[in-house]
Amino acid sequence: MIANQETASKVAEFLLQIKAVRLQPQQPFTWASGWKSPIYCDNRKTLSHPNIRTYIRQQFAQLVNDHFPKPDLVAGVATGAIAHGVLVAEELGLPFVYVRPEPKKHGLGNLIEGEVQPGQKVVVIEDLISTGGSSLKAVDALREAGCDVKGMAAIFTYGFQAAEDAFSKASCKLITLCDYPALIRQAVKSEYVSENDITALETWRENPGNWGK
Repeated sequence: MIANQETASKVAEFLLQIKAVRLQPQQPFTWASGWKSPIYCDNRKTLSHPNIRTYIRQQFAQLVNDHFPKPDLVAGVATGAIAHGVLVAEELGLPFVYVRPEPKKHGLGNLIEGEVQPGQKVVVIEDLISTGGSSLKAVDALREAGCDVKGMAAIFTYGFQAAEDAFSKASCKLITLCDYPALIRQAVKSEYVSENDITALETWRENPGNWGK
């Protein structure tokens, strides 16, 4: 679920403008998973553009106020969402922690960096949702620490059915600033891709693991 269409269109415009998202149906990328993909997304690039970074921070804060009101704590998913999580926490005047993909291998062996207290209401910030697996590991870690996770807010989601099923199974509400359909609409509008590319782009999302084989 996206926060609203206006925000989704504006974020899509920004992501395409700074090439945080690249669309290449004719020259697909290969993801770390081995999947062939017509899209590559690197939302870290938004941090290098103050106007875009500010817009995303403000829209995240509005999203939290609308959908996860009065949290006690903001948590970022390492590493891509640490900076955005800090910005959102600063905007809302809230404490911040981040969750590692696995416990630190030295020192105290922390999985969660920062102070958490059992019973705290937490909203989790993520930059990108693919299958949802790594994002939901952060949710599990916070719940195991006794936190009440109200939900997750992300910049962008591919909208895979596997991710929707995973978030539903985990009983974790997910709201994003932008999603794949909004991105494709903006890409066509701005002539980043042609109408002829739409079929390939839509087919990929329906069966990403087997696309291009």
